[in-house]
Amino acid sequence: MSYIDGFVLAVPTANRDKYEEVARKFDAMMVEHGALRVVEAWGDDVAHGKRTDFYRATEATEDETVVFSWAEWPDKATRDAAHATMQKLMSESKEPVEMPFDGARMIMGGFSTMLSLGAGI
Repeated sequence: MSYIDGFVLAVPTANRDKYEEVARKFDAMMVEHGALRVVEAWGDDVAHGKRTDFYRATEATEDETVVFSWAEWPDKATRDAAHATMQKLMSESKEPVEMPFDGARMIMGGFSTMLSLGAGI
C-alpha cells in the first residue's frame, strides 16, 4: 500500500495566494520525485472543539486559516529518497523561498496506509 505525508498548518488568510504559489512549486517537486498525488485543502468548515482541534494544534489566530494537505507516495522508500533529494536541492538553491506562514507551528508526519477504500484508490 501507499505511504502518506500529512501536513496541518495555519496560514494568514491574507496570504492565501502566496501560499498557493509556494505550494504549487513544492508540490510539483514532490510529484517530479515520485509522489502519486498531492492535495492542498484550504479550511472552510473547520469546527472548534471542546478539548482540542486544528486551531489549538496549530495555534491559529483569528486572521489565519487552517490548511490540511497530504502527499501520497507509492511507498516509504520513494518518499524517503524524494525528501533527501528535495532537501539537497533546496539547500543548494540560490533562490530564497519566503514561506507565507509560520513553519514552527506546522504539524507533519509520515503514515503507513492501513486501509484505503473508494473509487480510483
